[in-house]
Amino acid sequence: MHRLWTPWRLAYVTEAAAPSGCIFCAALADTAEPLVVYRGTRAFVMLNKFPYNNGHLMVVPHRHFARLADLDSAELAELMTLGQLGERVLAREYAPHGFNLGLNLGKPAGAGIEGHLHMHVVPRWNGDTNFMSVVGETRVLPEELPATATRLRAAFTALSAPREIDR
Repeated sequence: MHRLWTPWRLAYVTEAAAPSGCIFCAALADTAEPLVVYRGTRAFVMLNKFPYNNGHLMVVPHRHFARLADLDSAELAELMTLGQLGERVLAREYAPHGFNLGLNLGKPAGAGIEGHLHMHVVPRWNGDTNFMSVVGETRVLPEELPATATRLRAAFTALSAPREIDR
């Protein structure tokens, strides 16, 4: 019998009820939140606390809305711009072979946090869905979240600086 110890998951599996309030609003309000890697004007980027892969980001509008249709055009533009920036940052830092970017709106669509829209940006590598995920229902992540956050904050700062084409 082999065991893979994942003590960081204890908080996740022992939470009997959903946390009170919105995790995204709490992350935005907490200036010390270690998972927030970039703050924009209308949206922000944070790490997923329980990621599918290292670098799994979520782009979240500041305002609390459940539907894409409720965002104004400036919020929608920044959501997509930060999704694009997240793709660039992850490409630079992790060199993934591909990406999943997506929104899950409503519980039937897979939304874990239904009331506050957010877009996932997940780096993918050839073979990252292996026997551990498929048979063992276990994700193996080689980098801890604080290290990922430090790495990605620096990359967001570097890549969000205005480029010649943006001026």
